[in-house]
Amino acid sequence: MFKRISFLSIILLCCSSISFAQHTSKDYPISPVDFTHVSIDDQFWKPRIETNRNITIPFAFGMCEETGRVENFELAGGLTEGEHHGDYPFDDTDVYKIIEGASYSLAVKYDPELDKYLDELITKIATAQEDDGYLYTCRTNQCSRLLRWMGNERWEKLNSHELYNMGHLYEAAFAHYTATGKKNLLNIALKNAELINKVFGPAPKQKHCPSGHQIIEMGLVKLYRATGEEKYLKLAKFFLDETGYGHDGHKLSEYSQDHKPIVEQDEAVGHAVRAGYMYSGIADVAALTGNKDYLAAIDRIWDNVVLKKLYITGGLGARSMGEGFGDNYELPNMTAYCETCASIANVYWNHRLFLLHGDSKYIDVMERTLYNSLLSGASLSGDRFFYDNPLESDGSHERQPWFGCACCPGNVTRFLSSFPGYVYAVKDNNIFVNLYAAGKGEISIGDNNVEMIQETNYPWDGKIVITVNPDNKNEFAIKVRIPGWSRNEVVAGDLYKYLNKNDEKVTIQVNRAAVDYELSQGYASIYRTWASGDKIELNFPIPVRRIISNEKVITNHGRMALQRGPIVYCLEGKDQPGKTSLNLFIEDSTQIKTEFNKDLLGGVIVLKGKSSEVIGEADSNLEEVVEQEFTAIPYYSWNNRGKDKMIVWVPRDIADTYPTPQPTIASTSIASASIPYPQGMNDQFEPMSSHYTSYPFFYWWLKHGSEEWAQYDFAKTETVSSADVYWLVLDHYDGKHRVPESWQLLYKDGEEWKPVVNKSEYTTFVDEYNHVEFEPVTTSALRLTAKLQKDASAGIIEWKVN
Repeated sequence: MFKRISFLSIILLCCSSISFAQHTSKDYPISPVDFTHVSIDDQFWKPRIETNRNITIPFAFGMCEETGRVENFELAGGLTEGEHHGDYPFDDTDVYKIIEGASYSLAVKYDPELDKYLDELITKIATAQEDDGYLYTCRTNQCSRLLRWMGNERWEKLNSHELYNMGHLYEAAFAHYTATGKKNLLNIALKNAELINKVFGPAPKQKHCPSGHQIIEMGLVKLYRATGEEKYLKLAKFFLDETGYGHDGHKLSEYSQDHKPIVEQDEAVGHAVRAGYMYSGIADVAALTGNKDYLAAIDRIWDNVVLKKLYITGGLGARSMGEGFGDNYELPNMTAYCETCASIANVYWNHRLFLLHGDSKYIDVMERTLYNSLLSGASLSGDRFFYDNPLESDGSHERQPWFGCACCPGNVTRFLSSFPGYVYAVKDNNIFVNLYAAGKGEISIGDNNVEMIQETNYPWDGKIVITVNPDNKNEFAIKVRIPGWSRNEVVAGDLYKYLNKNDEKVTIQVNRAAVDYELSQGYASIYRTWASGDKIELNFPIPVRRIISNEKVITNHGRMALQRGPIVYCLEGKDQPGKTSLNLFIEDSTQIKTEFNKDLLGGVIVLKGKSSEVIGEADSNLEEVVEQEFTAIPYYSWNNRGKDKMIVWVPRDIADTYPTPQPTIASTSIASASIPYPQGMNDQFEPMSSHYTSYPFFYWWLKHGSEEWAQYDFAKTETVSSADVYWLVLDHYDGKHRVPESWQLLYKDGEEWKPVVNKSEYTTFVDEYNHVEFEPVTTSALRLTAKLQKDASAGIIEWKVN
């Protein structure tokens, strides 16, 4: 018989005590209402949750079967023979994450076939586990090509992902146990955790190091909640305490937030997903141990993120290099990384901070992330995904059905299944209403049970009716969140602001009588004796707003973003008369109207108004300005109709537009290089400096001191006599990039490469084009060779051929 045990919150991530593990006096002061007690019945989230259950989870399991991720467990368990599949040592986690999402789904709606499939899959995982509890299929399968990741021995490399794999195993095991009551996966996790607890710890013969890729900290907290065994909480804290000391002789690195002790950190650096997971783990440990130094650290880091590093979509991570944060105010748009996993981690972190502090500013960031960068990560069809979520595209960005590194699809499955758990929370005699979505919540407060029914068309409409049905007439407070966007606050701080103030007031009524309210931490608290059938009516004015950035965000100078309610909008080329969006500007005086289109992108409100399109090449006689109507769609919905140009931050006048340039020899060439995936060299986006990375650029990743090359194969045979190269100069934890020691140009003559005959020197100036002239050559291809500096890589922002 299928048994469902209600577990803490949707997020599971964790936040307050679970019913079967009431073992500590310390915990989050606010408790989320478990997602199994909240049903969503609206036109926005319900279709996504159903698509996740019916399409995404089966699809993701199917891809794990097709790509050999499941067979890797069979190989490790001796159930079959062959070679280990995949190019990454963390592929096991994709299976674990989908099990977690499927378990959440089972907790809400039982599916006997899915339940049976999970049991069969868990049996395969059990066979792969070694006798002492070790579980890491690539090592058990002796996959020699992955030795660069994992080393020759267990635990040899900090970044081996051994502990990362186990963190996701623990998360999945906890989800499966709490959803089904079965211990088959939990027992596997506990057996492994016993091994980890023996190997790592403060004793002299144990290993002293952080986890490398964080998430095991959250997973261990889950095991602590499930079992009441304090050793798991202590081990989670141990991994965090080891951060920034290098006790085992490992090199300290910003990449994994291991550059200094946690209690000294005050800036978000390194890999954005690892960071979000670590900050969430810190919150868990701080809540359960009362560690105020930990709490102060993540509060400082949150301030840094929200004031200096948060995208308007709620995304985290400016750089593809290291998949992580850039400098303060470094928020490029076309090269923004904003990994889908980082958005999910951002939601986890902000929800935990709310549970600690009770301030709506964290829910404001969470909501912004939910409705924009997180939802962008999965297609409306549920079987296509974004790994990174840029805020501008030249038309080359496109969702994919799967990835070699497939961390994001599985993460989407586990998050969407548990979304309803973010709607409500309770503390003492207070019910918090954090998110607005039609549906029903069943909430226990004291010795009273309260049914909360929301009726709304949010986020398209700002009107919400909440019917309150307590079992017993009683006094308690309902705290309704007044979103920052309805209070003229984009997010806390001055990173973003609305161009104009909106003077429309939020109104609250109870049983048709107006309520005078005061805000406390962003909530309007309504304290009264509640009786069944009482109704709260909220009205949030929801006009179209223009947002501008802090002047320190150089890439957004002269630009604005459009937002309505929590939804950030973008312009996609196919919706514009000129079939492009990168050469438009919208003046501040333009009136913008809204229109609901039920047949577009699952039913969306679009924005319409007058824009100006700049046609022709900039600074030439071909330039012309044409007035036309623009259409803006919700950012989360872009790229559901094929590849296209897209922009979020739209120029406000002609001076900041980027007119479509005329084709050149370079722009029509096929680029290649001595490393895979060359990009950016011939995209015709002009750099502002050698540090300018707001548009795609090329670099020889992880190469230094070597001879490297980049090449253009022309669209047709050309006679060329000069070239211009703009070198990249950039410092990053993924490597520093400098101009090369030397470089030269070769042209293709038949099957041979011959050097051009120079008329001028090969220079390596920064912050300008390096122009070189040579005797004219007629050729089909031109190659640039570069000798890199001994301790640095190099890169090219733009390379022109004339």
